[in-house]
Amino acid sequence: MPIDTISWQGDHVRMIDQTRLPNERVDIEIRTAPEMIEAIRALRIRGAPAIGIAAAMGLVAALRPHRDDEEGFRDRLGEYAADLSAARPTAVNLSWAIGRMREVARRHPDMAAAALWERLEQEALAILEEDRAMCRRIGESARGVIRERAGILTHCNAGGLATSGYGTALACAYVAQEDGKRVRVFADETRPLLQGSRLTAWELMEGGVDVTLICDDMTAATMARGEIDLVIVGADRIAANGDTANKIGTYGVAILAREHGIPFYVAAPRTTFDFSIADGRSIPIEERDPAEITHGFGTPTAPAGVKVFSPAFDVTPARYITGFFTDAGLLTPPYETSLRKLRNGTP
Repeated sequence: MPIDTISWQGDHVRMIDQTRLPNERVDIEIRTAPEMIEAIRALRIRGAPAIGIAAAMGLVAALRPHRDDEEGFRDRLGEYAADLSAARPTAVNLSWAIGRMREVARRHPDMAAAALWERLEQEALAILEEDRAMCRRIGESARGVIRERAGILTHCNAGGLATSGYGTALACAYVAQEDGKRVRVFADETRPLLQGSRLTAWELMEGGVDVTLICDDMTAATMARGEIDLVIVGADRIAANGDTANKIGTYGVAILAREHGIPFYVAAPRTTFDFSIADGRSIPIEERDPAEITHGFGTPTAPAGVKVFSPAFDVTPARYITGFFTDAGLLTPPYETSLRKLRNGTP
């Protein structure tokens, strides 16, 4: 069953605070744009599809007190939309969702504030429901690839916690299990914030999926033992040529998969493809607070004053990617053909 990662409560957003997992599940309530921006930046909500949904819902929640302000409603909409869109730079779903909300306002220039707020509320809920359907289709697109007892390696968390509740990479495992295939998932811990161990392992155990946790530096050894049949990861932005930005460490996993002859797949909805960017060199890469490395979860783990390089994402070149599991089906090389068809709506 999908995880209730994020939901609309009529006047506010409710979502799981993922910084508290796996020790406890705590739901938080968001009513203002600054609250949502803080939640996105602090990774209380994370994963490209999920933060897009969160931003759209956060915009609606923030605008609710201004429904009777005919003079200032659209100014507030523009202000909150700009602030939310800038909350994190790499995941394209965030700017896509906010752009979609702006477009609603643009198409209804004479609509009264209260009516426009209701229309924006409907759009945010549509984004949520569309994501649920897309994630299900992503999982179904892997049916012909995942075999009985397959060993699947995944990196970071691309499950229900990163989406509206079903996942992208993990949707493939969930659908396989629903089909009666007894798959095994290996979740690497994903340094430095341990989304693999804190979130993916927790989520898979909740869903009754056979999961084994490994450290990041055990990936090569696990592959060499023959435990891994394929790798499936999520994505935060995919360039027009197939270069893919995902959580830091993904590029290294792809290189190891190539060395061991293991297929490497990316699972993502169409909304994660950014056809305005030619290749991965133009994808903006967020850098995180050095304390996430030097003081992991509050404990000093490095000498005081040491220099730190802490990108949140890296880019895997398209040549390492065996295929994309998408809501439009499985896309395979040559990507100049398959992604062009996806862009044109004819995969």
